[in-house]
Amino acid sequence: MEKLAEVSEPEVRIDFVLGSKCRANVRLRSLSGTSPVAFKVQTSSPHKFLVNPPSGLIEPLSYATFQVILKPQSQLPQTFPRSPSDRFLVKTALAPEFSTNSPESTHPESINSWFNHRDSTHDVKLKVAFVGPFLLRHAVTNGDLNAVRNIIKRQRSILPELTTREAESLVRVAAELENSEDMVRLLVEAGLRANARTRSGDVSEAAWVSKGWTGLHVAAAFDRTGEISSLVMESEEQKPLDCRDKEGRTPLHLAVSNGYERCARVLVGAGADVNARSKDGRTALYRAAAAGDRRMVEMLIEFGADPTIGSIDCGRSALDVARDKGHKEVIEILERGEAVLDAARRGDLKHLQLLLDQDASVSFHDQYGLTALHIAAIKGHKDAVMMLAELGSDLECRDNEEHTPLHLAVEGGHVETVEVLINRGANVNSRSNKGATPLYAARAMGYDDITQLLVERGASSSLPSTSSSSLSSIL
Repeated sequence: MEKLAEVSEPEVRIDFVLGSKCRANVRLRSLSGTSPVAFKVQTSSPHKFLVNPPSGLIEPLSYATFQVILKPQSQLPQTFPRSPSDRFLVKTALAPEFSTNSPESTHPESINSWFNHRDSTHDVKLKVAFVGPFLLRHAVTNGDLNAVRNIIKRQRSILPELTTREAESLVRVAAELENSEDMVRLLVEAGLRANARTRSGDVSEAAWVSKGWTGLHVAAAFDRTGEISSLVMESEEQKPLDCRDKEGRTPLHLAVSNGYERCARVLVGAGADVNARSKDGRTALYRAAAAGDRRMVEMLIEFGADPTIGSIDCGRSALDVARDKGHKEVIEILERGEAVLDAARRGDLKHLQLLLDQDASVSFHDQYGLTALHIAAIKGHKDAVMMLAELGSDLECRDNEEHTPLHLAVEGGHVETVEVLINRGANVNSRSNKGATPLYAARAMGYDDITQLLVERGASSSLPSTSSSSLSSIL
């Protein structure tokens, strides 16, 4: 049957207050261009609701409004905002025999009597949703994120329209929750005024002081890239990039956990420790892998994130957790990284090229900090070294002992590979964490040809400061 009328919203949204009569208006629009449309409203819960008027006429292509009245309730709705047991049915039918100008024909009793003899009507179904500040505060107090989110979704203006006192009170309640981080983020992003004051300071302070958050934590949690840049510049000498909250999380952890790639990139680019671990031992990469965030994983690997670091609570790595959760794209990225290391180890140029063509990272490294360039260098695969260098591998990348690829090419005794690295711009005077230079290693290991090459290319002959150490401990 052709639709005769429509409502502006599919729900009756009632601003609920305990113990008070609550009202909501419903607007009907006629879709008939020729005849009046009669309507009659029925409810599944007549013990709770009144409708005024319960019936009426709508002129062609015009509007009519009826009011739903919730009787004073002594208890909260069993579920909210949606109420599965409360519904309204609006029956409509063409009524050419009625005149909207006649008081008799528009009287509810006349229309009700007329509907009783109608075999066919077009029905409009309405659901009920309970919203409003009273229920919002109740949901916040209980830490019910889903209820808060669904109230805000249905009532967009609810937070911006709160008074300063109401906003302050809501923040204080949210800040005391176990899930305060998620709750306050939801409220602020939905429009809770960020300039509301509390007794201890502003919204950010009230919300985050109990979590041990700094201004940089807050900026990272709310995707405020410009604010992060300003904070980093203002505090350049103090370097607060890796400040910790009470759970041991850095601002980078928060940016990554929330999927804020730009914020994370700014933090890492400014020098944040990409492998910092929170108290549970989880790194930013672990969190990104657990969330299945492919772009974030790629970015962190690009900046040298260690995929082998395991969490304290379960000892599993980023790749392990990605496999557990079935995040195929993240698994492929991390497995391609391992495959790059294996191809470099074997000097398999064809496979290495294939992997790099698939956007595998040249910055991926193993638990010892060895990248593909380190491995190709120590194995003497000079063609693989050239390929990796041409594709952007960092010639000064360091393993866990601060060895560069040049150090390892020297230790492997591969003069041609050493020459390739030097020709590409490798620093001939780089030092390991024990102070050993490539030249020192070449002399100590009796590689005369490499020693001569290094000297010719400007290598310094100074010795490590720990001269009393054994050769193995220095190298």
